[in-house]
Amino acid sequence: MAQSVNITELSLSQLEMLKNQLDQMYVPGKLHDVEHVLIDVGTGYYVEKSADDAKDFFKRKIDFLTKQMEKIQPALQEKHAMKQAIMEMMSQKIQQLTAMGTSQAATAKA
Repeated sequence: MAQSVNITELSLSQLEMLKNQLDQMYVPGKLHDVEHVLIDVGTGYYVEKSADDAKDFFKRKIDFLTKQMEKIQPALQEKHAMKQAIMEMMSQKIQQLTAMGTSQAATAKA
């Protein structure tokens, strides 16, 4: 999820609130050395790489994440189907209990 914010238009209180709501905040910038970049490899570690090596790293990372998503997708679909079946069953039970309660109330009044 990317979110763009013009921080020059925000007051100090708004910036404080923004800081508390966002885990990371990105601001525009320019690279002085476009041949070497720092990339975030996770858990707070950064590695300096050439631009081509960084592109290769991100291509491999995208491929890895895509494969992982493809692996877990069937399990997620199965869990979603199970959830839907449980929700349907619960809805039927609630309707039965409501109908039973209505009929018992009518019998008690008679």
